[in-house]
Amino acid sequence: MRNTIRHLGYLALAAPLAVLTALWASGQGGGHRLDAGKIGTAAGTKATAKDGVVRIAWARTDVPVKVDGMPLKPFAGLGSWAAFTPAPHGAMVMGDTVVFEDEVTPAMDAAFAGGLEVTGLHNHFFHDEPKVYFMHIGGQGDPEKLAAAVKGVWDAIKKVRADHATPAKQFAGEAPKEGKIDAAAIEKVLGHKSETQQGVVKVTIGREGMMHQVKVGGAMGLTTWAAFSGSDDLAAVDGDFIMTAGEVQPVLRALRKAGIHVVALHNHMIGEQPAFYFTHFWGKGSAQELATGVKSALDAQQQVTRAKQH
Repeated sequence: MRNTIRHLGYLALAAPLAVLTALWASGQGGGHRLDAGKIGTAAGTKATAKDGVVRIAWARTDVPVKVDGMPLKPFAGLGSWAAFTPAPHGAMVMGDTVVFEDEVTPAMDAAFAGGLEVTGLHNHFFHDEPKVYFMHIGGQGDPEKLAAAVKGVWDAIKKVRADHATPAKQFAGEAPKEGKIDAAAIEKVLGHKSETQQGVVKVTIGREGMMHQVKVGGAMGLTTWAAFSGSDDLAAVDGDFIMTAGEVQPVLRALRKAGIHVVALHNHMIGEQPAFYFTHFWGKGSAQELATGVKSALDAQQQVTRAKQH
């Protein structure tokens, strides 16, 4: 009897994770099935179910898109979707959202307001007219709340298009004109030295990591940086944050809270330890306000580091 128990225990420990997950998701492991009808109602659209996964989708037929001069049909890659799978805490959702440039910020704000994570922002095409981007989202929790959050993202996008049928070609507000930026004031806010070239004040902050068992640092591209152009009264800031996985959401949320636009979220490398992610940003306003916004994201990043240390 004792040997049998020991043998069963060994089998339980050795069982592949995928098998255990499949058993759990199918209900044999004490899990549950998601209700496609309730998810569809919460999302305000029809939901389908296959292999225990519930999906909702939205084909972007509202704006004609050409890629390389060819009209592109939604089925060829212009579809937003979200997929829900059972999880111990209710459900997990992941999805991909088609966004035009003027829809990114409202869509991202709606995602954060609904408790979702933004996990990627990038292009899928070259020579597309108008420019198309894809915002990936994720989240965990109550399936109906997650579905309602996805609906909030899609509704924010639809509102942009209802107000303006054609995607905008620039952010609202005046374009900064070349002037003078007080480098010392920027350094005081950010707490780091700057370099100035052709009127652009740039602060660069390096960090260290390993890539293919080789130690690498800022000189190899592991940097957070912010460049300020224009004048003290009206400047533009663009830059890049290097982040570990746990730092991504705090940094994105801090940038958006400061009114700075997130324009890309992706990786730059493969094989590094820890894995690093990069977000690129753009903002307009007084140089002091922009520097304070960037500093708030740096502070949010540091809070994650300090939490890990304790």
